[in-house]
Amino acid sequence: MNKISRQIHPVANLPERVIQFGEGNFLRAFADWMLHEMNKQGLFNGRAVLVQPIAEGLSRQINDQDGLYTLLLRGLSNGQPYEEKDIITSVSRCLNPYSQWREFIECAENPSIEFVISNTTEAGIAYDPTDKPDNTPPVSFPGKLTVYLYHRYRHFRGDAARGMVILPCELIDRNGDNLKKVVLQLAGDWQLPAGFRDWVQKHNYFLNTLVDRVVTGYPRDEVKELEAKLGYQDSLLDAGELFHLWVIEGPKHLAERLPFTKAGLNVIWTEDMTPYRTRKVRILNGAHTSSVPAAFLYGLDTVGEMMEHGVMGQYVRQVIFDEIVPSIDLDKAMLTDFAASVMDRFRNPFIKHYLLSILLNSSSKFKARVLPSILEYHTKHGKLPDKLTFSLAALIAVYKDGRVEGSGMQARREQGGFIMKDDMPVLEFFADVWRGFDGSPAAARSVAQAVLGNTALWGQDLTQIAGLVEKTGEYLYSIAANGMQATVNKLVY
Repeated sequence: MNKISRQIHPVANLPERVIQFGEGNFLRAFADWMLHEMNKQGLFNGRAVLVQPIAEGLSRQINDQDGLYTLLLRGLSNGQPYEEKDIITSVSRCLNPYSQWREFIECAENPSIEFVISNTTEAGIAYDPTDKPDNTPPVSFPGKLTVYLYHRYRHFRGDAARGMVILPCELIDRNGDNLKKVVLQLAGDWQLPAGFRDWVQKHNYFLNTLVDRVVTGYPRDEVKELEAKLGYQDSLLDAGELFHLWVIEGPKHLAERLPFTKAGLNVIWTEDMTPYRTRKVRILNGAHTSSVPAAFLYGLDTVGEMMEHGVMGQYVRQVIFDEIVPSIDLDKAMLTDFAASVMDRFRNPFIKHYLLSILLNSSSKFKARVLPSILEYHTKHGKLPDKLTFSLAALIAVYKDGRVEGSGMQARREQGGFIMKDDMPVLEFFADVWRGFDGSPAAARSVAQAVLGNTALWGQDLTQIAGLVEKTGEYLYSIAANGMQATVNKLVY
């Protein structure tokens, strides 16, 4: 069986218009798929040259396949399983700057390349004081980008029209603002000319973005079956869900240069992305974080099982529509439409998302994703939300009977032992809090008092929220005395 290449799948030789830092599964199933969709409709007519951000990457595999790979998008459509597949042709090549520095820097001299896309992990947009402009390459992504932009500035003699449109996809708040800040900081450290810094400020667009698509990547368990159906080998097979959303905060005139919306893609250009970020964090991420501890202690193992379960599936729906959505001060239609899509995404039969993996670093996730909904619901409605408050108790209960060993916590649920992963001070705190628990209502309240009063966990003293200690303590006692299943069943019905 032949490997996929241009010999068996000829493609148009479109110009390189994008330089993309990151060659992994997510960008290939998200941004590069979008470029491909625009190209199919004759709206963009350009390809991306990829740059692997670290020394070990996929450049060899990508170039061996002439930039081609198969993308499978799978999920529910009108309540029924649906799958579509396509050979993505929007990637021209992939460069390894650690061995192809000259080829990388020459891209800055190409007037057709006017867009930068990146996804170098959340830690990728960070200031590294050890980076130097004469490193080939600098270690950090902002360092590589700064050198790239400076070479472009010099090559085109500061031409304002040769500034770049930069779209970082890293999952940090205000990713464009943060990237710009680091680039300018490095330019100052390296004593690059003031004219360059002015050019970066005035003629390059660092756009804040929010990306949303679950990408499961290489479908290892299905490869033989898939390749038999496809009729070729593909070492870069990629898989993701049908849903996609890209929110871009930037001038509307840029939408003409990047006509995502004309291609029918779910891309929103906006002057303020804050409402969309709030919606995603509070509903999508918040629903996960507020449901998974209870579902896991209930005895379930995956998100799919949770959604199909008669009690826990109802619990998730009630959490989202009865408590999270009413806590957010945004357009209700916008919230409920998104919430409905989240329910479908959680039910996606093609994605096996393990609850234990979602429990990783749960305390910090709860603070960012769920706590704001509890506090704002309390402010708006004058009472605590029952199920979100219960979700706090369920989270605390995950650490019950845990013993810190090595880099994790040996913990137990009725179905057996498991290893809980979190920051070591968090694990040690919870182990200590539960150590004196004797099963009484007073002891449960004492656990709640200690946890809610830990300002290092929550950034505030939650014992000051009227009734929160008492309600959390009552739920903790019920979980300990009656079990998670009986407690959730009573709560839902």
